[in-house]
Amino acid sequence: MANKKKARKKQIALWLEGARLRTLPLAVAPVAIGAGAAASIQSFNPLLSALALAVALFLQIGVNFANDYSDGIRGTDAKRVGPLRLTASKSVRPSSVKAVAFAFFALAAVAGLAIVLLTQIWWLLAVGVAAIIAAWFYTGGKNPYGYAALGELSVFIFFGLIATVGTTLIQVKGFWQNDLLLVVTFAGATAIGLFSSAVLMVNNIRDIDTDRHVSKKTLAVKVGQGWAKAIYFLFIWLPIVLLAPFPFFYPATFLAYASLLLILPATLIVATAKQPKELILALKLTSFAALVYSLALAFGLASISVSV
Repeated sequence: MANKKKARKKQIALWLEGARLRTLPLAVAPVAIGAGAAASIQSFNPLLSALALAVALFLQIGVNFANDYSDGIRGTDAKRVGPLRLTASKSVRPSSVKAVAFAFFALAAVAGLAIVLLTQIWWLLAVGVAAIIAAWFYTGGKNPYGYAALGELSVFIFFGLIATVGTTLIQVKGFWQNDLLLVVTFAGATAIGLFSSAVLMVNNIRDIDTDRHVSKKTLAVKVGQGWAKAIYFLFIWLPIVLLAPFPFFYPATFLAYASLLLILPATLIVATAKQPKELILALKLTSFAALVYSLALAFGLASISVSV
């Protein structure tokens, strides 16, 4: 009995590792800003925000398992530096990893369908289908776009622009007619898209040698380590630039500068790292910087609620 419990706990730990929980702040961040933007004009809807969060979380976990499966069967992760991968380590059958990935895609689809039924915004169905297709073909299929230096662009679009703007859109009637809300939402979406791209970039800088060896042409591989680091610095610092005007209209958004406590050490680590393993901490710091930034920005937006 004790051995069965131990084996079960080990299996659960493996699946949690495969889900890559440390990446989930990148799913929470855009929804937080989108909900905060809606709250700034008294349009916050808890149910729709919760459903948007479910879509983002399920998609993030789904794409993590999908990447694990696709990279694993290609042999891309055979000599990786980072945390354990289920498929590459042969800890779990590849078919099981693939099935779990599609199960989470299905859960995201159900949550998305609920949003569509509640809001009657039917064209969001096409957006949802596109998001799931993008999630799978990032590393899946015969010609994955993640192997063609398009990963950062995809992350910026789906986990930045679409997730943030979508969260606000489903809660605010006449979204496109409110100029200030448009500016605030798109600025926040851009900031979070940049953070998400920074996380992927530092991940790819860490894996640059192994990716080059297996012909995985990420943006980091294409431009080389020096330029990849420069792009990472641009991605992680531009959100601070975008934040500059916010406190003049929403004073409490000043709290988002607390993210600098994570951005500064992440920058220092990436600038001085000599070994790939050193970048694992930078990846975590970047992810949590996005979370701190987004929650503080959302709080600041919601703290001044005006009617429209």
